[in-house]
Amino acid sequence: MLGAQVAAMRQRRPSFRMRWNRNAVSWTGTIQPTAMSPSYEVEIHYRLGERPDVAVISPPLRDRDGEPIPHMYPGKRLCLYLPRAGEWTPADLIAETIVPWISEWLYFYEVWHVTGAWHADGVHPGKKRKAKRKKRALRSSNRVAGTDETES
Repeated sequence: MLGAQVAAMRQRRPSFRMRWNRNAVSWTGTIQPTAMSPSYEVEIHYRLGERPDVAVISPPLRDRDGEPIPHMYPGKRLCLYLPRAGEWTPADLIAETIVPWISEWLYFYEVWHVTGAWHADGVHPGKKRKAKRKKRALRSSNRVAGTDETES
């Protein structure tokens, strides 16, 4: 299955740089959620049997007036989906799910900086709120049509 992930990223995200070592692969590339957004350099690390791990390399993500960034794992890793809800499985291609979800997450991060509210679905750590448990479609291309991610 790792070979399918590598092939899909090469086809759909050819500008992403890849490092492949046995049962693990990492990609680094640029995503721009909207035409008005900065470009973000991101790293995706995937090891067989684990979920993809995603971090923004630059520009550094920042808190909002001392308020921590919502939907983050320790180590400033992006929380893109609910792992136990089946929103992503190893059968799903990272190029078709995780990469668009990164763009969507960055869009909501930018909105949060302006409004102070996280407008995406999901559960914030420590808050009791039902999340949509259905497998999500690729919403980012619909939400910000024509301004999804750029490849550079």
